[in-house]
Amino acid sequence: MLVIDDLRIRQGAFWLNADASIPAGRRVVIMGPSGAGKSTLVAALAGFVTPDSGRMTWQGQALDGMPPATRPIAMLFQDGNLFPHLNVAQNIALGFGRGAKPSPQNQDQIGAALAQVGLTGFENRKPASLSGGEQSRVAVARVLVMERPILVLDEPFAALGPAMRIEMLALVRKILDQTGATLLMVSHDPADAHAIAEDLILVADGRAVLLPDAQAVLADPPPALATYLG
Repeated sequence: MLVIDDLRIRQGAFWLNADASIPAGRRVVIMGPSGAGKSTLVAALAGFVTPDSGRMTWQGQALDGMPPATRPIAMLFQDGNLFPHLNVAQNIALGFGRGAKPSPQNQDQIGAALAQVGLTGFENRKPASLSGGEQSRVAVARVLVMERPILVLDEPFAALGPAMRIEMLALVRKILDQTGATLLMVSHDPADAHAIAEDLILVADGRAVLLPDAQAVLADPPPALATYLG
C-alpha cells in the first residue's frame, strides 16, 4: 500500500496538504484545476520536491529522504524527456541509470519493452524520426525497463490527439494488467479518468483528497469536483 500521511508542501505562497491510502495495484487519476498542485504532489512522491512535513510509505517502507533513483517509482513526465542525440535503445537504456552501460540482459529487456509497446526494430531510430505517438511509446518503454511497482504519469499524453490518447491509455492498461503496478496519473481530462481510473485524487483549494470508486464519483461528483468539471 502507498500511504500519504498528512503530507504538507509549501513553496512560497503555494501550499498543499495531502492524505491518501492507495492499495497496491490500484489505478488512480489525479485531477484538479491548473496550478492546484497535481504535478507538485507526484513530484514529491517521486523525490523531486521535498515536503515540509508528513510521511510517505510504500509497503511500510518510508520514502521520505530516499533519492529519486532508489524509490519504487517510475515517473513519466509530460514531455517524455527523450534525448534527441540518442537513439531509441539508448533513450530506453537510461531507465537502468545514467552512465550505465547496458548488459546483454539489459539489451534483452530493451527489446522486450519495445515489443510490449509495439516498436520492435526501432532500436536505432532517433526521436526526430518518430511520430508523437511513437515517441510516447518509447518513453513508456523506458519506464517499463525500470520494473518499479509504482508508475507515475504526469500528463504524458497531453500533446497527443484524441485517437492517439485513447491508444496510449489502452497500452497503459495492458501494461498494468501484465505487471500489476500501481498507477497514479495526472490528467485534466475526465475521459482519461473514465477510461482507466478506479479511484480519483482531487487536488483543489490546497488539499489533495482521495475519492474512492472513480466511476461512481464521476457520475455524481461532490461539489468541489463538480465545480472543476463544470
